Amino acid sequence: MAKIDTERARMTIPRTAPLDELRLLVVVDNETDTLSSVDEGVPQISEVAHLIPRVPTSREHAGHPGKVVFDRLCCACHGFSVLATGRREGREHTVLFDVGPYADVWRSNAARLAVDLAKIEAVFLSHWHFDHSGGLPEVVAVIAEARKKAGVAPVLVDVHPDRPDQRGTLLPTGTMILLPEEPRLDVLEAAGGRVVRHADPHGLCDGFFFGSGRIDRVTAYETGLAGHHSFRGDRGEADPLILDERFLAAEVRGRGVTVLSACSHAGVVNACLGAQAEFAGVPIDLVLGGYHLAGKAMEARIEPTLRDLKERIRPRVVAPGHCTGWRAKGAFARAFAPGGYGPSVVGSMYVLRAPGA
Repeated sequence: MAKIDTERARMTIPRTAPLDELRLLVVVDNETDTLSSVDEGVPQISEVAHLIPRVPTSREHAGHPGKVVFDRLCCACHGFSVLATGRREGREHTVLFDVGPYADVWRSNAARLAVDLAKIEAVFLSHWHFDHSGGLPEVVAVIAEARKKAGVAPVLVDVHPDRPDQRGTLLPTGTMILLPEEPRLDVLEAAGGRVVRHADPHGLCDGFFFGSGRIDRVTAYETGLAGHHSFRGDRGEADPLILDERFLAAEVRGRGVTVLSACSHAGVVNACLGAQAEFAGVPIDLVLGGYHLAGKAMEARIEPTLRDLKERIRPRVVAPGHCTGWRAKGAFARAFAPGGYGPSVVGSMYVLRAPGA
């Protein structure tokens, strides 16, 4: 059984260095949309567009190859998972950012997307919430088995050490909506993962990626998730700030820093400000993930979030998904499209390349 590693030294130095290319494949998200057009300048490839080259021709008509693709499309569910692959000077490293709630959905989508499981070196958990962590034991197990067969090191499972047993949200009606219990660390070990716990910022995969520590709460309006509670044993307490949340980031030479923010309970603006502080002087490129602006209490934050993203963060592209909500997505589309809006949907891929790479 792998030993739980609480030391940071092996992953901390170097933090990060600019990549030549970053590919982000959405394995789990709330929505599927393979038909909408992608604006010129948005580095997003639709699910069908990157599926077509891998599908054999089944018939020809008037000299045109015909391919069946709609039986290979991914399934959407309430959750988030992104496969991030960085390339620099001929070397590649791959990190899985969250796994979503259901291992069967993750496995089937990964198979449809022809993901090479043995290449996944690390699983980085953004925060302890079932829609991001629920599939961990089984997903870690299938990755670990693939890596064992390939004769490579066990998969790293990077988590925040402050793990609650269970979480939920108290509704104004008085009912608490509970999430299922969180996976235990010993279960992740037994699945074949090498568990490391990080509360502080650190580098991953030879400095290809950056994992944040606690996200500073800077803005006045990003005040956490109203009604949220955490349980440890029999003790439950209000926990709106969800301080174990972390983002993952990577810099592409000549483009800027991409921020993966799975739920943005800390606030997507605060997450971007944290990335700006770590990558001083480097512009923000793509902001991908859930912005958590859905629900009546959260929707009041849409306008100030939009204002600060436009005026303070100035990302090249916003890519909201998962828990962002349709009202916020509509507002972002009006503000950033054309050319700066590429919403996250399951099966799509973002390809960020350095000029000349």
